[in-house]
Amino acid sequence: MSVLRNLEARIENMVEGVFSRAFSSRVQPVEIARKLAKEMDANKTASVNSVFVPNSYTVWLSPDDHERLEGYERSLAQDLAKYLLEHARRNDYGLPTRPEVKLDVDDRLRLGEFGIQARLVKPPAHQGEHPSQGEAGQTMVYSTPPKQPKRRAGVAGRLTETRAIVSFEGRRYVLHGPLAVLGRSRDCDCVFSDQNVSRRHAELRRSGNGDWQVVDLGSTNGVKVNGRSVATTRLAPGDEISLGTARFTFDLEA
Repeated sequence: MSVLRNLEARIENMVEGVFSRAFSSRVQPVEIARKLAKEMDANKTASVNSVFVPNSYTVWLSPDDHERLEGYERSLAQDLAKYLLEHARRNDYGLPTRPEVKLDVDDRLRLGEFGIQARLVKPPAHQGEHPSQGEAGQTMVYSTPPKQPKRRAGVAGRLTETRAIVSFEGRRYVLHGPLAVLGRSRDCDCVFSDQNVSRRHAELRRSGNGDWQVVDLGSTNGVKVNGRSVATTRLAPGDEISLGTARFTFDLEA
């Protein structure tokens, strides 16, 4: 076990070294590696004797972050694939082939955001056939959490760290909080292309106990939660929120 831990640490350092040369943004190398492992864990398929996991991963980057990878993309993808292979071995996961990681660009992502899409690719049964690709799952979109300000000594209590999950149009945004702006503007934390959504339509706000609420920012077409118009209200996992005619589902991750 210690050998695997040492190897994992070496791969993390190797990945981080490539990223640190390539990125001057808020995207963190080890965070991407860890989220890849998280997606592997989340997409397990149990058979009679084994647990299989996806072996093909696409990491979506913003145009600015992707541009910074020029010259490092291939070696970086190989390092991330090695990291996933060791993660699978440590957890005794079954893989039809060695993991593959591809880096691509998504114009909808902002600097510091990245998405991960996992799929299971079956090897060809006969030589000369092309591999069979399984159905692609949802793209999980992550943002690097902002640096938390140092708290003064003597302040009682501790914030409950929860993350909001916003799901719409086949995408899932993981929001670290404590505040996220929703709207049509590219400057928002969650961007909606619907013309009935105001540029800065609403905010999701996290309280000290980890609860989240939605707040209308004076939008033109208003905010509804489960069909009821609100100016502000506390949210629960599974709530459906409407911004004009655009809809998304709210969830929580502790």
